[in-house]
Amino acid sequence: MTQGRVTIKDIARELKISPSTVSRALKDHPDISRETKKKVKELAGELNYIPDPIALSLKSRKSKIIGVIIPEIVHYFFSSVISGIEDIAYSSGYNVMFCQSGETWEREVKNVETMLSSRVEGILASVSKTTTNFDHFRKILESGVPLVFYDRICKELETDRVVVNDYRGAFDATEHLINVGCRNIIHLATTDDLEIGKERKRGFVDAICKSGNKVREEQILKCDTIADARDLIPGLFSLANPPDGIFAVNDLTAAETMIIAKEHGIKIPEDLAIVGFTNGQIAQLTDPRLSSVEQFGYNIGREAVKLLIKRLETVPNNYPVETKIIKTKLIVKGSSRR
Repeated sequence: MTQGRVTIKDIARELKISPSTVSRALKDHPDISRETKKKVKELAGELNYIPDPIALSLKSRKSKIIGVIIPEIVHYFFSSVISGIEDIAYSSGYNVMFCQSGETWEREVKNVETMLSSRVEGILASVSKTTTNFDHFRKILESGVPLVFYDRICKELETDRVVVNDYRGAFDATEHLINVGCRNIIHLATTDDLEIGKERKRGFVDAICKSGNKVREEQILKCDTIADARDLIPGLFSLANPPDGIFAVNDLTAAETMIIAKEHGIKIPEDLAIVGFTNGQIAQLTDPRLSSVEQFGYNIGREAVKLLIKRLETVPNNYPVETKIIKTKLIVKGSSRR
């Protein structure tokens, strides 16, 4: 027996039958006797035979592989999206290939190249923070490979997409801070290059305006990482009029802000009420627990892969693009409950 991966030819050689007979026996072809099928399957099991997905894809012209581009796997939100994708994909007979962009355009481009060269049938993608050129995503569509964006989308391309109602989530979070008595609220924002950044900022601004106030430029601060928070948040507490409410674009930044506030002797929520966005594991581990906008990442993953599989299995698939919007829910906990 040859070393390495066992092939159909190896099984055929052992049983002294043709490779085509082995292949048909493994597929339960009616022309193959029950005795031969039994011998082939038993030997295949003993030798740990695993079908070669590349060889199968060349024959069937279908790889049954879905590619998924993720900005950062370490984030709870994206890990929950992955769970939703996997549950639907595997139950539908598809395998999943994951690539991480690391929030860089350069690696995202390489992710696309890797997936296309691997003959994936379709791609799910969430855009990185630094992506402003979308030619690599255009290349996917030009190659005839279906593309679905989830969470972070590209409005320049007409594709299926699944998003959360970022505007509503941000509006509800800000209005809650106003209702608990906050009068100087700061939004810790992400880049406007991302649609989620634009929509969450728009929700914040509209909630402030609805309360009869105008938004000052200094109320919106680009701060969406732990490093940003360490650099920028201490300065807020030294102002003559420090913030009494903070709505952060994500839970990670909100949690770090809570730590920094405590280091400065600021009581939460009495002196400073804080709300994040995601409602992941971090929101359950802070003290007090972090109020946050539930983003339902698992549902986003499920709906995104459903759209992609529908596009793959519907013939013809030239129907209009679809957008699914997942509703958010504000979960009020100790960090803002007054």
